[in-house]
Amino acid sequence: AIVDETGNDVPNGESGLLFIKKPWPSMIRAVWGDDARYRSSYYPSELRGYYLAGDGAARDAVTGYFTIGGRIDDVLNVSGHRMGTMEIESALVACTALVAEAAVVGRPDETTGEAICAFVVLKQPRPKGAEADRLAAELRAWIGKEIGPIAKPKEIRFADNLPKTRSGKIMRRLLRSVAKDEAITQDVSTLENPAILDQLTEAH
Repeated sequence: AIVDETGNDVPNGESGLLFIKKPWPSMIRAVWGDDARYRSSYYPSELRGYYLAGDGAARDAVTGYFTIGGRIDDVLNVSGHRMGTMEIESALVACTALVAEAAVVGRPDETTGEAICAFVVLKQPRPKGAEADRLAAELRAWIGKEIGPIAKPKEIRFADNLPKTRSGKIMRRLLRSVAKDEAITQDVSTLENPAILDQLTEAH
């Protein structure tokens, strides 16, 4: 079923939290040494004892099919508006004339609560200076048209590529640290190209 953050059912066609009413064999059974964390993370009291899957979803009003919208950890709250990073990333790469790849994360913002920070790989050499500013403005306008003004990234950083593991997974936790201007203290030994972190930091 799909509910809001207080456990109330969400109308078909609207996004909410996906939770599971019936158990299945492969579901997580415990967090080692931390039963309280297990219960609060997977069985929050407001969901009436059901299992929180950790994904956002919506149910089609006609077919009844569920569409998974991504991890709720990747949902941003910008001035009270909730939106998924996947939605913004999809809109960016839909600008096929310019964008080859994109990743979006949030960072704290005194005005909006969270600010949208986009890391973009273009289908052309990485721009700098005035050219980077021009292309960033163009992409913000594109996002405003595709989703709405509230979804425009506050910051866009261009790079030659994104920090990925050797298996091709984008390391979003590292991007969050870069967006917050934090020192990278996490293990980067699995990165395909560790030097890209310096480039992303310099792009600020």
